[in-house]
Amino acid sequence: MAGGGVSDRLVELLSVQGENLGANWADKVTGRLGGRVSRAEVHQELQEIYTALVAALGSGSLDGHGDAYGEIRALLTELSRNRARQGFTPTETAVSVFALKEVLEPSLSGKGGDLQAYLQFAALLDTLGLFTIEVYAATREELVAAQAEQLLELSTPVVKLWDGVIGVPLVGTLDSARTMVVMEKMLQALIDTGSEHAIIDITGVPAVDTEVAQHLLKTVVAARLMGAECTISGIRPQIAQTVVALGINFGDIVTKATLADALRHALRRSGVTLSATPQARAR
Repeated sequence: MAGGGVSDRLVELLSVQGENLGANWADKVTGRLGGRVSRAEVHQELQEIYTALVAALGSGSLDGHGDAYGEIRALLTELSRNRARQGFTPTETAVSVFALKEVLEPSLSGKGGDLQAYLQFAALLDTLGLFTIEVYAATREELVAAQAEQLLELSTPVVKLWDGVIGVPLVGTLDSARTMVVMEKMLQALIDTGSEHAIIDITGVPAVDTEVAQHLLKTVVAARLMGAECTISGIRPQIAQTVVALGINFGDIVTKATLADALRHALRRSGVTLSATPQARAR
């Protein structure tokens, strides 16, 4: 049976029992999705794909990558992206396509022509099914990247400590990507609050190596370009020893042991008069 004859036979099979086949297809897919999507929603999605599939077969083409199947690929893209966002697995997503094989099989007459048509139709559905998996995987990567970016945002808060003074408490490892987030958020906060002093507190940073130090220096330089003075606090004894051993030079950057010390320094630089603590008065 020639290519045109195969597609004609498939159009005939899909058209004659179109309503029944579409309903059976929706039932199978709904069951395999565990009821997490309503049958009405599944039926609407698949009905659009079914109609587009019959139209594409009517063109005489069985090439799932061809122009005739552009509308189907667009519909499958939307379906795959929705499934990825809803938390379905790649298998549960692809079954929306593959289940049509099982639905069509009982309609075959068993003749050689129908067998050939079914085999070529199965190959077409395999192509379209793999396409849904590719779109699903790309969507999941986008979602993971977006979640990672959101976590970076949440893990890098910028807080107003005093009028004209903002603080950036860092917790965890500081890498290039996170440094960019720190820099962007801190510079924006300097603009939004009109602050002239920024304190980067690294008490929660487990270790400072040459790379981390370079990231901190870049952030301080960026703040200075905005006309702000930057202080680094949280220099614990272990970190101080590491910095000395590595020969890291912070230059003229002010460093303090604690956030309180850094805030006191910033307030003095701002001209705020601080009352002495009871301990200081006792001395």
